[in-house]
Amino acid sequence: MSLTNEIVLRPRFKFDVNVDNETLLKLFEDTKNAQTDFIVSRIDDHVFIKIPKAKQHFWSPQLHLEINKNETTTNSTVYGLFGPNPTVWTMFMFFHFIVIGLFFGFGVWAYTNWSLDTNYSLQLAITLFMVIVWIALYFGGRIGKKTGTDQMHELHTFMRDTLRSKGIHAMHT
Repeated sequence: MSLTNEIVLRPRFKFDVNVDNETLLKLFEDTKNAQTDFIVSRIDDHVFIKIPKAKQHFWSPQLHLEINKNETTTNSTVYGLFGPNPTVWTMFMFFHFIVIGLFFGFGVWAYTNWSLDTNYSLQLAITLFMVIVWIALYFGGRIGKKTGTDQMHELHTFMRDTLRSKGIHAMHT
């Protein structure tokens, strides 16, 4: 699996397996107590694999698997999504919305003052500063993704090894 895509912030993957989804879900549920390297939890057709608290850092990723059964066959489709801790993701999105709101607000204020032939330099400076803050947030997210890459590979290897332990291999689609 390649995680080198430079634009994708939350890498995704999909593959089919020649096993029904309940067997796969039970397999991951059984690994919950059989090992201590990862935290595995299941909710309906979703499996979440996380790094234990002792090994976590701010940028630690988690792996979300959605295991769906195919209606026409006994095969299952596994959809995987690597992402940051939901709290970190929410905080980052909150900061982005604040920055874009301030950018538009001060931009409109600067334009209004420019239209009225009054001083608009402070509003323009803050508008441009918001662009710099947005760029800093972007590169901060990129640094965070790079920091979590090793753990992303650990999560993927754990998922792959769990499937292979029962002789389950991805089918090419």
